[in-house]
Amino acid sequence: MNAPEKVRQYDRAAQTVGNIVHLEHFNVVIPDQRLAILFYVVGLGGTRDPYLFPGLENMWVNFGRTQCHLPSRAVPPRAEVLRGTAGLVVPSLDELEKRLTYAGSEMKRVVPEAKTKFSWARKGDVVEATCPWGNRVRCHAPSPEFGRTELGLVYVDFDVPRGTAEGIARFYDQVLRAPAKAEKGRATVRVGRDQRLLFTETDAPQPEYDNHHVQIYIADFSTPYEWLKERDLITMETDANEWRFQWITDPKDRKPLFQIEHEVRSMKHHLFARPLVNRNHGITNMTYQAGQDAFRGTY
Repeated sequence: MNAPEKVRQYDRAAQTVGNIVHLEHFNVVIPDQRLAILFYVVGLGGTRDPYLFPGLENMWVNFGRTQCHLPSRAVPPRAEVLRGTAGLVVPSLDELEKRLTYAGSEMKRVVPEAKTKFSWARKGDVVEATCPWGNRVRCHAPSPEFGRTELGLVYVDFDVPRGTAEGIARFYDQVLRAPAKAEKGRATVRVGRDQRLLFTETDAPQPEYDNHHVQIYIADFSTPYEWLKERDLITMETDANEWRFQWITDPKDRKPLFQIEHEVRSMKHHLFARPLVNRNHGITNMTYQAGQDAFRGTY
């Protein structure tokens, strides 16, 4: 008599996506499109959206299925700065270094009077760059850690006060219904297939919040809304498919933990899964090949 076939065991929880299905963009106000183009497009290798906001009032920069939104305004005394670090996957760190070197030289040539915070450095398997106004970006090469992403915004890692990580994880897990955990002073929130929101505790003083935001799509649009509405935490009723809130609050005791505006959209929003144009980073007028204009990768 043959022995019964052993039933294979799977970690089904590892396949759970959670309620936050996509982190689409972060938004920071900038005062000068020239410097923003040199950093985000020429340096980091993004592609300016050719269809929406082609003028001087705003620009959207595509990275795979994700974007950076950069409204342009004179904003004394300073531009908006993300209280944390944006994490990007780019096709090649070696090519990124060349682009950032060129972008830096162009900033000095085009705006010689500008005193910027632009910098970059290769640190092992990442390149860390700072935009002209202080926004920090950490760039990774494609790896299994980020699934099939070859180009895109894969996380935002916020700097949060000491002692807040566990409450932040509870908020996302219980209120926004996104798988979240806190370990060693960091809350990790799973977003969609291969993205994350991170909240890393620090003793460094927090700069004043300046109204920058992140945008997410969620599947269950009403349940988190009702929880936040009951506690007077909704800050904007945009339209039928979007609302916003700013305070991450511990569901255990309602203690405010961290302020960052969330632009929350439903999956019925007219911009959900909109195709984004991405250029081939390696092509120039001298190396042009027909049919190779667009970025080749999956994301």
